[in-house]
Amino acid sequence: MTAKLPSWPYSRYIAHRGGGRLAPENTLAAMRVGAEHGFTMFEYDVKLSRDNVLVLMHDDNVDRTSNGQGPAADKTYAELAQLDFGSWHSAAYAGEPLPTFAAVARYTVANHIASNVEIKPCPGREAETGAAVALACKQLWAGASTPPLLSSFAEEALQAALEVAPEIPRALLVEKVPADWRERLVKYDCVALNINQKDATRELIDAVHAAGYRIAAWTVNDPERARLLLDWGIDGIFTDELAAIRPAA
Repeated sequence: MTAKLPSWPYSRYIAHRGGGRLAPENTLAAMRVGAEHGFTMFEYDVKLSRDNVLVLMHDDNVDRTSNGQGPAADKTYAELAQLDFGSWHSAAYAGEPLPTFAAVARYTVANHIASNVEIKPCPGREAETGAAVALACKQLWAGASTPPLLSSFAEEALQAALEVAPEIPRALLVEKVPADWRERLVKYDCVALNINQKDATRELIDAVHAAGYRIAAWTVNDPERARLLLDWGIDGIFTDELAAIRPAA
């Protein structure tokens, strides 16, 4: 007997870090590029600054995506706000600032765009960040028709999110699919399993669905692979290739 699948008010096409490869990741500029390409759902990464402001950033260090150096955990929001998070991508985005989570939430809600919020804690701040993100979601999406989907590789962050905001849906994000994925999904009361696309098979998709969960895959950048996964019934694909893999393509 197949379990009933949880509600899934999300697009099957999810723009990775907002604008994929077309704009500097995790910026408002990236969100606008994603929207221009017809995406109605974005994935982006959120962590805490040293003074506890929630901001969008993937890496532990600012070096790759800004003109600054060093750990993000050592910098206040005011210090992060002084950095250029666009020039690394291209001259067109020079001077692009780091956005706060609140700013991105307002943009997505106002434009009816769904969010997969990846909790990306600085090392040692897993529970603190998970709780802060979940509480912010309760406030920022209050009254919104579609709640954000929270995901994280950091299970401690998912546990903290569950404790403070159980009503915000969660997805377990994994590098490799663990043998005990069912037990972990139960433990964190998740609605979905987010996997590396390399591990996606028709059998796994069917098994996850049969267990009563949704499944999405990151990061799918080959159009043929995207079509195959969608044909197999996957619930979502994260992509950097916004021009080639999108709802209208």
